Amino acid sequence: MDKSRLPRVTATAAAERAIADLVARRGPLMFVQAGGCCDGSAPMCFELGEFLTGDQDHLVGEVGGCPVYVDQRQLEAWPHTDLVLDVEPGYADGLSLAAGPDLHFVTRYHGADRRGPRRTDIVNSTAPSATTTVWSVVVGIPTEHPGEQRVSLLPESVRKLVGRGAGVLVESGAGAGAYATDSDYAAAGAQVVARTEVLAGSNVVTCVHPLEAAALHDGQLLVGLAGRRTDTEAMSRYADRGVTVVSLDELPRKLSRAQAMDALTSQANLAGYKAVLVAATAYPSAFPLLMTAAGTLRPAMVLVLGAGVAGLQAIATAARLGAVVHGYDVRPEARGEIESLGAKFLDLGITSSGSGGYAGELGTDEASRQQARLAEAIGKFDVVITTAQVPGRTPPLLVTEHALARLRPGSVVVDLASSGLGGNVAGSVPGRTDTTPYGVTVVGAGELAGTIPAAASLVYSRNLVSVLEHLLADGRPTIDLDDPIQSAVVLTHDHHLVTPEDHDELQPVR
Repeated sequence: MDKSRLPRVTATAAAERAIADLVARRGPLMFVQAGGCCDGSAPMCFELGEFLTGDQDHLVGEVGGCPVYVDQRQLEAWPHTDLVLDVEPGYADGLSLAAGPDLHFVTRYHGADRRGPRRTDIVNSTAPSATTTVWSVVVGIPTEHPGEQRVSLLPESVRKLVGRGAGVLVESGAGAGAYATDSDYAAAGAQVVARTEVLAGSNVVTCVHPLEAAALHDGQLLVGLAGRRTDTEAMSRYADRGVTVVSLDELPRKLSRAQAMDALTSQANLAGYKAVLVAATAYPSAFPLLMTAAGTLRPAMVLVLGAGVAGLQAIATAARLGAVVHGYDVRPEARGEIESLGAKFLDLGITSSGSGGYAGELGTDEASRQQARLAEAIGKFDVVITTAQVPGRTPPLLVTEHALARLRPGSVVVDLASSGLGGNVAGSVPGRTDTTPYGVTVVGAGELAGTIPAAASLVYSRNLVSVLEHLLADGRPTIDLDDPIQSAVVLTHDHHLVTPEDHDELQPVR
C-alpha cells in the first residue's frame, strides 16, 4: 500500500473527490464525521494503515473544525479494535462513525469530557465500489431448534454480506450458543429483531437444520443443511409453500468449485476430532504410552472404521494423543490415506469402490463377511470409532452384538453414524451413552459437531457465504439448473420438486 497516496482532507469538495477516487480504487472505505458543536459539513476519509506508525497521539486532521486523533497506545491495548479516536473536549457530543464491514471502533475523550473507552455503534456502512455487484437481498438468521447451539451465520460473515449491500435480520439470541451476542451482530451491521420479523422480512433464510415449511413464505430461499431430495414428503411441503430449497446435504463434494461450500465436510472434520476426545474421556485408562516410577502404561489401541473426512480426522487426532491407531475402509484407495497419517490399515479382504466421496454399498453376503471378520479382529482394541454413513439411508451395521461381546470390559465404542435411521453399532442410541452387560461403553454420537458450537458455526458460516456468493453472482438469487452446483443443491423451486435432470431456464427468485 502506497501510504503517500492516501488523502487527508478537511474541505467538503476535496473530501468528495478523495472519497470517489478511493471507492473506485479500493472498494468500501471508512468515514468519520463529527456533529454536535461541529457543523458536520466536511467528512474526512482515511485508511487505517496510514496511522499505525508515528507519534503515539497523532493528529489526523479536522472534521468540521473538530480535531481528531488516532491513539497508537490504545490500539495496542485493545487488540481486537481496529481504530481508536480521541476527540478534543467539547466535541464529544454528536460524534458518529460510519465504517466498512471489517472494522470496529472505540472512542475516548480528552480532558474533563473524557468518559473512558467505549464501543461505538457502527452506522451507515459505505457502499461497495463500482466494480462490485451490489446484492439486492435481505438475509434472515433465525435461532435454531432447542438444543442446537450452532448458528448459521456469525457476525464476521454478516459484515461481508452487509459490505456487499445485503440487509441482514437476525433473531435476538440466535448466536448465543456460539458465543455471538446481539451487540456483535448489531456492530456488524445486522438488525436484531424478533423471529417473526426475521422470517417475514427476509427473502433468503439461512439455517443449520431445516425450518418448518409453514414458517416460510412464497418466493423465499432456504439455504443450509435443509434435507435430502429423497425426503419427498418434506420437500413437497416446501414446494407447495413456494419455497426454494438449497440444501448443502446434496452438494457435489468432489467438484473443486464447491469445496468452499462443503458444510458436510467442515462439520464432519470437527465431529471426527471431537469423537476422539469423547472416547478419551470415557476410556478408563490413558491414550499415550506413559512411563512412571510405578511402571509403564501401555498406549490405547484405537480402531477407526471408515476413512472419510470424519474418520481421517479421528485417526489423526488419536495419533496425536499417543494411541496406537488402526483404520479400516472398504474403499481400496483409503489404505494410502490411512497409512499417510501414521496409522496401520486393518485389512479384512473386503473392498468396494464408491462415488461422490462415499463408499459403495456392500451386498448382503459381503456385509455378513465384513461383520464376521470385524468381530474376530475387534477384540484387541480398547477404543472403536465408527464413521460409516450412507446419505439419506440406514448406515451399515459394522459392530454387532457378537463383536461388542469380544471387547474387553472398559472398552469404548463411539458411533458417529448414530441417528434415527440407525447406526454402525448394535444398540447405539443417538445422544445417549450406555454400558453393555459386558462392561463396554457405547456412545451414540451423531451430532458431535454441534458440541463445538463456536468452531462449527465459524466454518459453517463461511461455507454459507460461499454458497450465497455463488447464488447472488448477479446481485439477486437466480436459479440456473444448467450450473452443476445448483442442479445438485436446488431441491425445490417455483412450487415444484426439482430433480437433477431439470435443466429448464428458470426465473430469478422473487
